Amino acid sequence: MILSIVLLALVTAQRLGELVLANRNTAKLKVQGAYEVAPGHYPLIVILHAAWLIGLWVLAWNRTLNLPLAALFIVIEGVRVWVLASLGPRWTTRIIILPNAPLVRRGPYRFIPHPNYTVVAAEILVLPLAFGLWAYALLFTALNAAILFVRIRAESAALRGAATPTDGLPSG
Repeated sequence: MILSIVLLALVTAQRLGELVLANRNTAKLKVQGAYEVAPGHYPLIVILHAAWLIGLWVLAWNRTLNLPLAALFIVIEGVRVWVLASLGPRWTTRIIILPNAPLVRRGPYRFIPHPNYTVVAAEILVLPLAFGLWAYALLFTALNAAILFVRIRAESAALRGAATPTDGLPSG
């Protein structure tokens, strides 16, 4: 039970810290001439992630933690740090386009086009599984997939529209 609370507290602190970082990066990018694309779905992303985390607190704080799955989640968090470090000040939670900025092609962006979304999908699935919440994991994975379908299409279109073959800003 203590490990469950510690893990949930760390994930909560991480998410709140990331929101601060994302807002700071967004503001700095906008000063440089960046603009937001397709903001209409963003509230759904916020609601989904908040509901996922709140639900985990309600359902999982007193459950036994599956240590191998918790370890897998920690590995996924390492990939998350790699994604954030690769994008640096260009990482945000919104679709922000900085005209004429080169695409990031380092880190995990060398291998897949949207590694942040891959990490998020893995987190949403694996953390509930670490608490034995299979139905919860599947429900939120399906909801996240629906939102990411919209998000990735909007972001990819924005990058194509605002970019030459070597320009653009991936936000996820």
